[in-house]
Amino acid sequence: MRISTWNVNGLRSSVSSGFETWLADSNNDIVCLQEVKMKEDLFTKSWFDNYDTFFNSANRAGYSGVATLIKHSLMPISVERGIDDLTDNEGRVLATEFTSFILVNVYAPHSHRQLTRLEQKLSFCRQLLNYLKKLRKRGKPLIVAGDLNVAHHDIDLSNPKGNRKNAGFLPEEREWFDSLLNEGFVDAFRIFENNGGHFTWWSMRKGVRERNIGWRLDYVLVDETIKPRVISCHHSPNQRGSDHCPVTVEIDI
Repeated sequence: MRISTWNVNGLRSSVSSGFETWLADSNNDIVCLQEVKMKEDLFTKSWFDNYDTFFNSANRAGYSGVATLIKHSLMPISVERGIDDLTDNEGRVLATEFTSFILVNVYAPHSHRQLTRLEQKLSFCRQLLNYLKKLRKRGKPLIVAGDLNVAHHDIDLSNPKGNRKNAGFLPEEREWFDSLLNEGFVDAFRIFENNGGHFTWWSMRKGVRERNIGWRLDYVLVDETIKPRVISCHHSPNQRGSDHCPVTVEIDI
């Protein structure tokens, strides 16, 4: 099974920037997209050859939203939008259940520069963790993929010292990430790579990405029970079309 996650920062603009070529070449079984910024309709559900597309769109037009692309041969047993019975007005969670696992596509809120949304971010994080605990009761391993808007450790961003009080690297956000791992998840990329300098987001300012001044905000987390089945996990920093890059995991499941 080959699964990619990518914050495309606008799916329509990404399509015009070569997304479909990447999709065809990547040979993914499933693709989790974040910040799609569009609504689901009859056209977009079958927009991409060989894939069915499931959306959880934000109520606000042109904002947030997630989508999961699934090859026709892998139709899910169930699709859940949002977290339990809570209204997900911003389209941030989409769970797809298959015979042998459950995949949760996540786009966590950003706390914003002045931390104006920190409380909303932390509330979302708590609700997501509770939701994952409930999904666990179904007895299937979980895979969580998406933009969590947190750099976990110092090696996950270029300037940790200068960002300790900034959104995405706050102690409260990093502690929440710790709680995910304590709940039995493994950061798939760190199974294979322990060094710094590996990022998934860069500012759009000129030259920043070329100098690799970035943050690692996008993750694939897998249940500890299936860690031995993870074959590889890598970033694709040279793939353009967004200020984020894809993260891809291969797993025998």
